[in-house]
Amino acid sequence: MGLNAAITGWGHYVPEKVLTNRDLEALVQTTDEWVQKRTGIRERRIAAPGETTGTMCALAGKRALERAQLDAADLDLVICTATTPDYLLPATACLVQESLGATRAAAFDLNTACTGFLYSLVVAQQFIQTGKYERILVTGGETLSRFINWQDRSTCILFGDGAGAAVLEATREPGGILSTVLCSKGDVHRLLAIEGGGAARPASAETVAKGQHCVTMRGNELFKFAVRSMAQAAETALEQAGIAPGELRMVIPHQANLRILKATQESLGLPDEKMYLNVDRFGNTAAASVPIALSEYLDKGGANPGDHFLLVAFGGGLTWAAVVLRWVDVPAVLAQRRRARAKSGERAEKALAPS
Repeated sequence: MGLNAAITGWGHYVPEKVLTNRDLEALVQTTDEWVQKRTGIRERRIAAPGETTGTMCALAGKRALERAQLDAADLDLVICTATTPDYLLPATACLVQESLGATRAAAFDLNTACTGFLYSLVVAQQFIQTGKYERILVTGGETLSRFINWQDRSTCILFGDGAGAAVLEATREPGGILSTVLCSKGDVHRLLAIEGGGAARPASAETVAKGQHCVTMRGNELFKFAVRSMAQAAETALEQAGIAPGELRMVIPHQANLRILKATQESLGLPDEKMYLNVDRFGNTAAASVPIALSEYLDKGGANPGDHFLLVAFGGGLTWAAVVLRWVDVPAVLAQRRRARAKSGERAEKALAPS
């Protein structure tokens, strides 16, 4: 029986500061009614001056480790996915690794925008199933508020800050990640982009003056593509897993926009109670969106062994992805880990005992 990659810990963090639609009315020509009607968003969280993608990912990661009953030193790998990393160099994952004290762990960043958490889960799954690593922390975080043009009402109403995390662990318990779908299409037309600051357009007075360090988006063109691609990825992942939509405990989608989510829900033929939504309270948190929603749902409703979950997202790149999970018996995994450590300790004692 091969190794399965299962979630044994989860956590999320959102900043304290709340920015409501009423607050936005003082910044840009909009109204609470207009924003809610077009996006379903009522409010979003904004990072404090001392908060960054890395600090928020570290807090979410700490909570995930506590839930998994692990020390940071138990980790083999830390992955951080973000559209808004702390720096171009060093990698934000390395900063998270240092902050947590994950002294044994390798670390790297992965950026596929809003689908980053799903891409990272698949990467972590491969490391586990090959037997290379046993325990991996996947974090997704964003500080999008620092890359927003607050005079552009087409984008400033959408985005928020926060971070989520999950521990993936090797187990022979039935379950874990059952199927994955990863897709991309080069965004040559820059439908969703932050164009300044990279090698193509290094930071300069000109890039700053032109607002090229802020998010730009052509929402109308993205809408149909987002719905079509998420529905397609979801249907393919479910088919690969041999799971019908009605067998799902819950769908955890990228919280981009309520209209996109409702259109995707309709395309999949799912009732309201099968779609977890928190876009009204957090807005679009990009790479943090799915892990925040997953963590919040698990904290509220929990999951039983054998429950099936569909995670689905669409993002810049352009990228889209879906993952089907079967929930494992997490207490059983933790008990097996304790027994394995006890046996390892016994062997160490015997090896040190005088002959």
